[in-house]
Amino acid sequence: MAFVFSADGHFVEPSNLFSEGLPPSLRPFGLRSEMQDEFIVSLAGDKVLSKTPLDRTPRLGPDGEPFGRPDRRGNREVEFRLQDMALDGVDAEIVFPSLGLTAYMIENAEAELATAQVYNDWLHGLLKDHTDTFVRCGILPVRDFRNTVAEMERIAALGFTSAMIPSLIDKGSGLPEYTREAWDPVFDAAQRLGIVFALHTGTGRTDVRSFRGAGGAVMNYMVQATDGMITIGAMVAGGLLDRFPGAKVCVIEGGASWLAALAERMDEVYLAHDMFVRPKLSLLPSEIIARQAACSFQTDRACIMSRSVTGTKALLWGADYPHHEGTFPRSREVIAHLFDGIDISEQDKADIVGGNAARLFRLNRPEFLAAA
Repeated sequence: MAFVFSADGHFVEPSNLFSEGLPPSLRPFGLRSEMQDEFIVSLAGDKVLSKTPLDRTPRLGPDGEPFGRPDRRGNREVEFRLQDMALDGVDAEIVFPSLGLTAYMIENAEAELATAQVYNDWLHGLLKDHTDTFVRCGILPVRDFRNTVAEMERIAALGFTSAMIPSLIDKGSGLPEYTREAWDPVFDAAQRLGIVFALHTGTGRTDVRSFRGAGGAVMNYMVQATDGMITIGAMVAGGLLDRFPGAKVCVIEGGASWLAALAERMDEVYLAHDMFVRPKLSLLPSEIIARQAACSFQTDRACIMSRSVTGTKALLWGADYPHHEGTFPRSREVIAHLFDGIDISEQDKADIVGGNAARLFRLNRPEFLAAA
């Protein structure tokens, strides 16, 4: 049986982690919730992130659990998480925040840094004794790149091998686009420290609900998959990845079949529009993508069929525990049929369902550290 590494999982932070974890002077600028009229309102500073009616009846998933399984003990407690992983056939995983995914909506640089530090310290305390099973992915502040680099150095010293940056730079966010050299110190630090950048879908978006009404439930999740395409394209075309060939980026929960289409499209226009292209790259865009980019996916079989373009090591399977749009608790069944009808070696199968991610994120097991 192949080793299974899920490249997408979530823990739910304690409800008071951000509201009480920050110094009192910074709390009004960070993440918090408050009651307003008949709603629980989630805010980042003064920015409203969501409004939930106090008396709303929970919507149930097809298994009868509340959608997203917010009350499952494996969300918060390592002992029960390990039980759920055993149930699902998952040997190890990288974990991302829940509320912390909205941290990039914080506009105050000090509050953003404090939020990242509070989360990273909490995650370290939770998982530091389980590094052969969990990869800790930190939150990085990005409002002041001096803070970004300092926090990267701090968490790298704690053993973190991955950290989040926004999956999309929204217009009006005040952040430089990924085509700008302003990001150079951050990517230089990633290359130097061996920190893999994780671009989790939805992070950096002012509003994850681009569409409302008819079709919205499908369209919103679909559109978020384009965030990775835009961002990887910007990092390649703007020369950021070319300048730092040791920096690695991974798009999380955005599928992976688009990566081959992006690589071929970029090569096509890079050559056809050569007289207009700035900066000139040392390699073709597809070669930079194959060297430095990866994507997690769940049931996206088209990416497996197009691995001749992207390379196999770019493909990382992920369960997205505990969300209903993920594969828990059906991951064994999904993996069993993932390669049906596809001409692929057993080694490539094993790499896609576990080995690639375990090596990329340097899971603390000798067999993967030696080959990283």
